[in-house]
Formats: sequence, C-alpha cells, structure tokens
Amino acid sequence: MKRLGFVGAGRMGLPMVRRLLAAGHEVCAVGRTPERRTALAGEGVRTADRAEDAVREADAALVCVFDDRQVRTVCLDGGLLDALPEGTALIVHTTVGPRTVQEIAERAEARGIAVLDAPVSGGPRDIVAGRLTVFAGGDEATVRRLRPVLAAYADPVLAVGPVGAGQSVKLVNNALFAAQLGLVSEATRLGRDLGVEESALLSALGHGSAASRALAGAASRGSTGRFITDVREFLDKDVAVVRQVADRLGVGLGALEPALAALDRAALDRAGSTTGT
Repeated sequence: MKRLGFVGAGRMGLPMVRRLLAAGHEVCAVGRTPERRTALAGEGVRTADRAEDAVREADAALVCVFDDRQVRTVCLDGGLLDALPEGTALIVHTTVGPRTVQEIAERAEARGIAVLDAPVSGGPRDIVAGRLTVFAGGDEATVRRLRPVLAAYADPVLAVGPVGAGQSVKLVNNALFAAQLGLVSEATRLGRDLGVEESALLSALGHGSAASRALAGAASRGSTGRFITDVREFLDKDVAVVRQVADRLGVGLGALEPALAALDRAALDRAGSTTGT
C-alpha cells in the first residue's frame, strides 16, 4: 500500500481514485469546496482543500487537472513540490507541453523528487476496466518504481523515453487522431454527395480497411458531427499545444495540417447547425 496525494479528482481523476482505493492504496484528494470534500469522503477518500495538504505525507502525488496552465499553477506556481516529501515521486497525467513537464522535473530534482511524465490515452470507461494507456516518460527506475501504482487503472504502461517524451508521444497521438477525425468528416461529406446516408456509411466503413478509432467513435454516435462535439473540448486543447510546440521548434505538421483544418471546418459547421436549430 502507498499513501497517495491526488490533485484533479474529476471526470478522469475520480475513476482513477476509485481504482487506487480498490487496489489497497490510501488516497488523499483535493476538494476545493465543502460539498466536493463531502462527496470525496463518501468514496472513502481522505480530503484536503489545497494541493499542498493533499501531498504532505504522500509517497507519491498524482496530478490529473485539465490543461497546461492548471499544471503550471499547481506544480510550479503553487506549493506542491515544496510540500511533497523529499525522495518521493510526482506523476503528471495531464497532457501538457513537453517543456512544462521538463521544467517541473528540473525543479523537483533539487529535492530528490522523481517525476514521471505520464499522459494517458483513453477515457473513464477504460479507467474503470483497468485498460487505460499511459505513455510514460522518465528514467527506467522511475517507471519501474511507479508501475504498481499505475497498474491500478492502466494497461499498458509504455515506457517511451525520458521526461518530455511521454508528452511528445501523446501530442503526436492526439494530432493523428484529430487528423483522422477530420478525414472522417470529409469522407462522410463525400458519402452524402454520393447519396449514402451517414450512419449507414459509418457503420459499413468500420468493417472495411478504413476502420479506425476515429471512425468507430463517429459510428457509435451515428454522426461524425455529434462525435466531434463530444470530444472537441479535450481534443482542441491538445491540438493547440501541438501547434504551439511545432511553431516554437520551427517544424511543420505536414499533411496533418489540412486534415486538422478539415476538423476545424466540421466543428464550425456543427456549431452553426446546432445554433440554428
């Protein structure tokens, strides 16, 4: 059993917390309001109103907030690293820019705190099933040390390189997924032009060589537009980070860019049609 501090027990974080508890770990999670702390306590979780208090006695801390800005606020601007005991570890599950997690690791190194760059692929259902994918960036010893914690909800845990590599793999993954979704939107437009009903087309393509997760997601909703609406909040922030990182490095997205532009157009079309109804 490990004592774990958890920051970000929300849509993704709460099912992680439940799996950690079921695996026998002790979890102290942040609840910003009395109502949230009461709800977490009802899950069997110790609670704190600040990140610093959640991690003060922890063997490891996990951060699963929404975006890069929130990670920097918690880990660099806030007191989490100072409160975390020396020699412990920090797992960053949020998708951020590679440089952000590298800065955290540099700051943590002075206190002997190991940082695992650990963005994820999958959703709440994958967490519940214990099959979330983790792209783990960190040295081999850190990955090995934290694998038993991650195993509560993740399989596979893929070691992909040093700190920052996990974020880079996740950003490429989501850029490719978004581009595929953009192509699916173009394919359904072509299908409509050819006189094929969208839900029938999506269902049929899933049995052919065009099958992909993007296509399966659209088929499960019977509409590419509905699937784009469902995933856009989370996907948009990651695509924005990909574009920022690529721009900073002076590299292009190549053939991914027009496919991402197709996704942007489909999202705008969907938003317009929804507003007009």
